[in-house]
Amino acid sequence: MGRLILSMDGLVLKEIPLNKENLTIGRRPSNDIQIDNLAISGEHARIVTILDDSFLEDLNSTNGTLVNGQAITRHVLKNNDVIELGKYKLKFMSEAAVGEFDNTAQLRAAGLSTEPEPERTFADTQIMIPRPVAPPPPIPRVTIRLLNGPNAGKAMELAKLLTTLGKPGVQVAVVSRRSEGVFLTHVEGATFPTVNNSEIGGEAFLLRDKDIVEIAGIRIEVRVKA
Repeated sequence: MGRLILSMDGLVLKEIPLNKENLTIGRRPSNDIQIDNLAISGEHARIVTILDDSFLEDLNSTNGTLVNGQAITRHVLKNNDVIELGKYKLKFMSEAAVGEFDNTAQLRAAGLSTEPEPERTFADTQIMIPRPVAPPPPIPRVTIRLLNGPNAGKAMELAKLLTTLGKPGVQVAVVSRRSEGVFLTHVEGATFPTVNNSEIGGEAFLLRDKDIVEIAGIRIEVRVKA
């Protein structure tokens, strides 16, 4: 079956298999793919999958649906098509492409190849002198300390590159540790999280040492170390 890869600002949020004939997308909880963002209509779009074909249809949404940058009403999805819904993107991977990817990955993991190695001659051989490459910037370490609630005063280090904070159904955000810095991204909820009492908006927000984040009523001090 085909898949959709949901992302925002380059951050992958989740993968959705197209395992239903009708799959709806929108802001309301009744949708198969709920995107709780004001730019998304209550019932924004739907995908109909029949055998190996998937069709995207805009449901008269307020802000429209884009595929590869073009507004559509109905569209036959092709491998690597990118559906744009406000700040969110859904990349479509067809069943054939998914199967090919999975098989190739398995063969390579086993030390096999689907194609024979080409014969090499002396002319094909080049002596490469490696250039010194600067190491990538280190990924910052992040520790959070709860400032209110029953666990006030407790601290913990975020060991994962992606950490979800908040309360599902109320307000959820993701903290991502990257070499460029530490970012907070709103994922779910009618209002945005705040940093130092100001809403972060829909874009990934760069956190700094000693910032105070509030998510779903919980206040958190963020400590960032290089």
